[in-house]
Amino acid sequence: MRVLIHHGNADAWREALSRRLPHAEILTDEASAEQRRHVDYLAAWQPPAELFGELERLKGIVNLGAGVDALLDNPALPRDLPIVKLRDAGMAGPIADYVRYGVLHFQRDFDRYARQQADAEWREHAVTDKADWPVGVLGLGAIGAKVATSLAADGFPVHGWSRTPRTLEGVTCHHGDEGLTGLLGRVRSLVLLLPGTTATHQLINRETLARLPQGASLINPGRGSLIDESALLDALDSGQLRGALLDAFPVEPLAADSSLWSHPRILITPHMAGPTPLKDAVDQVAEALRAFEAGTPQPTIDPDAGY
Repeated sequence: MRVLIHHGNADAWREALSRRLPHAEILTDEASAEQRRHVDYLAAWQPPAELFGELERLKGIVNLGAGVDALLDNPALPRDLPIVKLRDAGMAGPIADYVRYGVLHFQRDFDRYARQQADAEWREHAVTDKADWPVGVLGLGAIGAKVATSLAADGFPVHGWSRTPRTLEGVTCHHGDEGLTGLLGRVRSLVLLLPGTTATHQLINRETLARLPQGASLINPGRGSLIDESALLDALDSGQLRGALLDAFPVEPLAADSSLWSHPRILITPHMAGPTPLKDAVDQVAEALRAFEAGTPQPTIDPDAGY
């Protein structure tokens, strides 16, 4: 089995994967053109289009992350190849912590205190009890489910939403269009953990933002394509939204001249909410490659659905 790794930290991936697959040949982008022609599997994060033209015998792809929208949008991607993605792989815990921080930032008024500090204003705000701060989590996959149940364990009323019915302990679950409308009307913080697909593109728009209670907050550690940026800015300026914590953007890095950087009610982080822990992730990658080679059925990406 010959595997090519395309990743910003490819050498570390090669070393770790070689220990788990000692009989496989693990290559990086430094491989020769002749070696690339005989690659069986690609393990990659956002590979360039030209790479696919060099991999003449490719039999499968392991996406080194949970989001596959960039890969599926690649015009050179062979549409008949099976694709496996990382599912949690240690990312859920850090993302749950990121969301906890975001929810507490607004629930405990840290956004207001930051503005008061700039004006040297000493004024205490009454603390809103967690029980009175419902949180909505859009997307109840492996990561979304972990985030939702963690928030519920912290004492927040949690409403989760997915396309199809789900059941999670301690979480009020909604599904479908009607379920989304009902969820939006009752939450004070909205968390976005949906995949980036045609169906979810700019799901957070003027209409959906208007359904939130006035003064709600938005936390996006998911995909940048979920948000209509113009609608977001208008909602912040009008007071419909109190603030937003944003970690993902349609084009990354976020352009230096983006108006998001300077908006006083937006916190920006550089897509760091859920770093992929190599130790946990490499086990999943090795398992997926063994399954590919053995012809063992495993969950693969549906390109039409986008996840």
